[in-house]
Amino acid sequence: MKKGKISNAVIRRLPRYCRNLAALRREGVQRISSSALGQNMGLTASQIRQDLSCFGEFGQQGYGYNVESLYQELYEILYLHQKKEAVLIGAGNLGRALMQNFNFLDSGFHLAAAFDTDPERIGTQINGIPVLDAAGLTAYLEEHPASVAVLTLPARFAQETAEQLMEQGIRGIWNFTNYDLDVPEAHADVVVESLHFSDSLRVLSYLIDSPAKDV
Repeated sequence: MKKGKISNAVIRRLPRYCRNLAALRREGVQRISSSALGQNMGLTASQIRQDLSCFGEFGQQGYGYNVESLYQELYEILYLHQKKEAVLIGAGNLGRALMQNFNFLDSGFHLAAAFDTDPERIGTQINGIPVLDAAGLTAYLEEHPASVAVLTLPARFAQETAEQLMEQGIRGIWNFTNYDLDVPEAHADVVVESLHFSDSLRVLSYLIDSPAKDV
């Protein structure tokens, strides 16, 4: 059971726990101590116990954690068992790469359809996902409600498209447009998760050569 408000830092570590536990499952590991799990993740045993205690008591003193049980618990805590309907906007190079290579279902999402304006893409399928005419996006969402949208379209269309999606009941946006979306006050409950590839690469540039990188 959750104990009050969970910090954003803890929430962002939960997928790492899931990823590491999934690897342990594949290796046939049945149990693991907080110290060993911490070593795998670069965290202290105390941090592991503190994070998990936000959601309940999962380990046993002298035994550690049951890998399968803890994985399933975290899977449900992250609501990954609730397969959320998603749509993708922009079936260009990045959109196609995500559809072809990213396992949406494993992350708790069913990618139902993609939308684009290019006549050569409309009517095709990518990895079994239909690419539909973006002009019909509103009508589609009225008939097939989705809770999440993946934005992989050009940045100049990002804000207008995001607001259109919010009006149609989209509750979360996975934003790859390299544009910082503004969430209108009327849709303040909409969650935007933005990935800026250039920002990450520039941080890497700094960390490689900065004399203060170990500070």
